[in-house]
Amino acid sequence: MNKLDIFAKEQLKEEVPSFRIGDTVRVHNRIKEGSRERIQLFEGTVIGRRGAGISETFTVRRISYGVGVEKVFPIHSPNVVKVDVIRRGKVRRAKLYYLRGKVGKASKVKELI
Repeated sequence: MNKLDIFAKEQLKEEVPSFRIGDTVRVHNRIKEGSRERIQLFEGTVIGRRGAGISETFTVRRISYGVGVEKVFPIHSPNVVKVDVIRRGKVRRAKLYYLRGKVGKASKVKELI
């Protein structure tokens, strides 16, 4: 292994949150403002996961004041404190980009029972 692989392996989180595409999640994100630190929540539907290892990311989408907002979070980032699964989604595809064109009830994902 070269030095870059060794460094990347050290940065990986021990406990990776367990969630899938279509799940509604609440991401606890650490925000640093000047000398202060706080935790900001972002709740929405997971519409995609990509990458592997240290560069693995997931995209969360929500509607805020009638506007669609998407954020991409690195799974192994120290700023992502924790990911809570609010409800499991029943989907049949790997990427839910079609939700970008849906508004209101049409943008809902069925719940996995």
